[in-house]
Amino acid sequence: MRKIFLIGLKDLIIVLRDRAALIFMLLAPFLLTLGLAAVTGAFGSSSSGISQMKVIIVNQDSGQLGQALVDLFQSADLADLVAPTLVADSGTAHAQIDAGDAVAAILIPSGFTDTIIPANNQPPSGDVFQIEIYKNPLSPVSAGVIQSIVEEFISRVETGRVGGQVIVTQMLAAGLITPDQVNAIALEMGQRQANAVDQAPSIALQSAQSGQPQKAFNPMAYMAPGMALMFLMYTVSNGGRSILAEQTLGTLPRLLVSPTNSAQVLIGKILAVYVTGVIQVLILIEVSSALFGIQWGDSLGLQVLVLAAVFAATGWGMLLTSMARTPGQVSSIGTAIMLTFAILGGSFIQLSIMPGWFQVISKITPNAWGLDGFTILGLGGSLADLGKPLLGLAVMGLVLFAISIYIFSRRSFSQK
Repeated sequence: MRKIFLIGLKDLIIVLRDRAALIFMLLAPFLLTLGLAAVTGAFGSSSSGISQMKVIIVNQDSGQLGQALVDLFQSADLADLVAPTLVADSGTAHAQIDAGDAVAAILIPSGFTDTIIPANNQPPSGDVFQIEIYKNPLSPVSAGVIQSIVEEFISRVETGRVGGQVIVTQMLAAGLITPDQVNAIALEMGQRQANAVDQAPSIALQSAQSGQPQKAFNPMAYMAPGMALMFLMYTVSNGGRSILAEQTLGTLPRLLVSPTNSAQVLIGKILAVYVTGVIQVLILIEVSSALFGIQWGDSLGLQVLVLAAVFAATGWGMLLTSMARTPGQVSSIGTAIMLTFAILGGSFIQLSIMPGWFQVISKITPNAWGLDGFTILGLGGSLADLGKPLLGLAVMGLVLFAISIYIFSRRSFSQK
């Protein structure tokens, strides 16, 4: 055990003395995080980045459903989340979004209510009037929240419409009404549906556990860990590169000539890589928390999550090292993996707005599992709520280390 510790300590000291490595491990992700904070306006703010989102609403519908959607955005339950502004035409709304004055514009077309509730006993026209959401591309997260609210409203309306059609059809088939009564019954049910939408509980952000309003989520609680996890992949691949570099230089074979077996050498070097990764992520997380006012709440949960994320990432680094033949291969492939995992894992874009198949593929990365955990903590969760992310990271690390050890056992590091 003492030999393992000394080997790990030696490699750790070498890394901490490498200025170029420290710049890429700490300074680069920190500067990138600062850039994201400047773009999102989150620098120096402890409030939620999605609070008081400015929304433009153009209501060209003269019926009840269009007004019901306007009332929803103007409700007291959403007052802390959105700041709606009514404008008369879509051109003005588009111009304000293009100018960056709001996160999204909601365009309610004329005749929207009539397609659901036929007026004056007229049969439905069959026309489809869709609500348009014009998004600001610089605010994808906030625009996604607005879209979710609108989709929830439309879902309520559509559920009532389809339910009404089924009821009328069944009543007609059972002989309870005559064909000439269909329009009147449909109109009455449409009016009831509109009243139900008006009286339905407003949409509000609530905690699934307690039913109380959720803690405001600081978007930097997602962005800062995203950058830390991205550059963590560089750290673990760089650590693996050092193993092959020592083999090439001949220092590794000389070490193996001493009374130290290959398992001790390998474990010592992996330990150094792991500790380096933990130090890197903790420094970036703590500095980001101090600058951006991120409140993680459960410090134990945060520490366990960091340990698990670095464990899984180190597994990928060791797998790459076990399969590569030269330090150059580790560097080039490691950089490619770092960028690929950053994209797949959600470091650059929120996974919740991506297609389902993309979200499934993302689970091969420690980035996705780690960001799930950081998001849970950022919303006020604790260690007890991290079961799924921690399990995913632990299984990933164990599988990758098992494969790496098997490959290492079939290779000889005693020769250059």
